[in-house]
Formats: sequence, structure tokens, C-alpha cells
Amino acid sequence: MNKTRCSWLWTILKLLVLAGLAWTVCFIFSNSMQTATVSSGASGRVLALLQDLLRRLGHPGLAARLTDHIVRKLAHFCEYMLEGFFLVLVTRVAAGRHRRLLPYLSWPALAGVLTALTDETIQLFFQGRGSRVTDVWIDFGGVVAGMLAGLVFLALLRALFGALFGHHPRESQS
Repeated sequence: MNKTRCSWLWTILKLLVLAGLAWTVCFIFSNSMQTATVSSGASGRVLALLQDLLRRLGHPGLAARLTDHIVRKLAHFCEYMLEGFFLVLVTRVAAGRHRRLLPYLSWPALAGVLTALTDETIQLFFQGRGSRVTDVWIDFGGVVAGMLAGLVFLALLRALFGALFGHHPRESQS
């Protein structure tokens, strides 16, 4: 691939990754800005959908045990898992194509926990909502899981496409 085409591809990739991260954080914060009534309604709809899906898959007992509380906590975890994934990708593109990523992993972890703390603080200002330390831990667990998924994704890209996404394992380390 010629340098100009590779440069355009890298620029587009950076923009897409940044847009994904920005969208994810906006989504997280917008959910926190809902009143308790609106948030409960959304959780209730997701709960009903998941219970219906579990029943159709032949797991009525599991559907009966699924609660609104579990759905809400899983939603927190999944939102933050997506954020952790994008944070690792943003760190990768910010660090540059030919730098090692591992020394920079503290930055996405810090950004993830700061997002979680901000998210829980936002909830204090909306009717019927509250803030819980356990939610920050759940959120941070999602960030870490997303970071791990991002590292696996980058390793796969590196194995498939080599130098475009970092040092290829067969390249000499000089």
C-alpha cells in the first residue's frame, strides 16, 4: 500500500475511533440525565425483551430469575465495556502505529474511572436518581473488560495486517 493511501486510511481510522468514543460517552451521560421514571421505563422494556428472548430459547426459569436490577447493572457494565474498548483504540492511534501500547494503558483506565465518577455525579442532579459506589466499581469492571477486548482486537488486527497496526511479530525489534 502506498504511503498516501496508508496515511488517509490511518486518518479515517483515527476519526472513526474518536467518534465512537465520543458517541459512547455521550450515550452514557445521556442515560444518566434521565429521570428515574424514564430510566425505569427503558429498563423495563429491555427486561421484557430479554425475558421473552430467553423463553423463546427454552429457558423459562432463567427468564423468571432475570430482574430489573440485573438488567440495569448489566447495562452499566456493557456501556462501560464499549467505552473501555474505544479507549484502548484511541490510545493505540494516539500512541502511534509503531509504539508499544502496554505502557499507555493507565490512561484509558484513568479515563474510564473518571467517566464513571462523572456519570454517578450527574445522576445526583436528576429526580429520583442516586449515586452508588458499587456502580462505579461495576462501570470500572466494564472498562477493564472492554480494554481487554480492545487489546485482543488489536492483536488480531496486528496478526492479520502487520505493520499497519503496529510492529509485526516477525519484524526485528531494533
